[in-house]
Amino acid sequence: MTDFQCLIFKWTVLVMGIGARLKEAREEKNISLDELQESTKIQKRYLTAIEQENFKILPGKFYAKAFIKEYALAVGLDPAELMETYQEEVPKPEENHEEEQYTRIRTRKEHHAQKSNAVFSLIPMIIVVVLIVGILFAGWYFYQKNISSSKGDTESPKEDNEIIINGPNDDEQQQAKDYDEDEQSENKDSNKSGDADTDKEENQSELKLVETGSGSRPESVFDLENPDDKLTVKLESTDNTWLQVSNGEGENKYYDSLTSDKSPVELDMSGDDEIYFNIGNASALTITINGQELEYPLDPKQNVVQKIRVHVKK
Repeated sequence: MTDFQCLIFKWTVLVMGIGARLKEAREEKNISLDELQESTKIQKRYLTAIEQENFKILPGKFYAKAFIKEYALAVGLDPAELMETYQEEVPKPEENHEEEQYTRIRTRKEHHAQKSNAVFSLIPMIIVVVLIVGILFAGWYFYQKNISSSKGDTESPKEDNEIIINGPNDDEQQQAKDYDEDEQSENKDSNKSGDADTDKEENQSELKLVETGSGSRPESVFDLENPDDKLTVKLESTDNTWLQVSNGEGENKYYDSLTSDKSPVELDMSGDDEIYFNIGNASALTITINGQELEYPLDPKQNVVQKIRVHVKK
């Protein structure tokens, strides 16, 4: 294609508009709006609004860019290239949205600071209570010790001329008794060790596949059982991969393209009860959760676009 033809093509694409470009790609792939709604989880009326470039009826300008990227991935277009071509047409988030987010974050920090101050104010009271309990316990201990000493003094001593005669089998019986006590002690120790090992195995974190996705954009489900208090997700890509990572509340922890230069990326998901992955190039992406690599339920070379939900079972 000559430079002039490329110029004509770019001019045609720009004249067409982003909505018409997305619709054209969808129709070329023979995908209906109902099928697109099922794969992207975006309501059909929002998909229609994007094709008509009627961005006013979307939930907000902040979500317009996310919806367009999701639509582009579903119909096989490059979201980054599409956004660069139509950057003037895509609505930009309003500044007051960022201010609102900053206000919420600041309010949460102040709330946590108040809680910390309240906890620190209780520490002196706790120390006083512990001291009082310690003094009472010490008094009770010495009182019991004095009572035991008094009882020992009142017992009549054995007469000097008292003779103790051991039977012929007394030594053998005592040795057998000592042997039985040693056996029981060893058995108890081995049982305790076995129980500790069993508890350790039961408490080990484990990723279990619950459901394998299907369709053009499969969504699979995992359960993360017995997770640690600190939940870390490590992402590493060998090629350009578009990736979205969010929690159960829909809060995005990562929403961008991931390349080998940016890898690895570590995300702190502690306290979240769900981890959602929306992957555009699964064959190049490795996901590790608390040191355990997540194995794709479907072949990532044949299913490069995959969605995965991980339920955190605490």
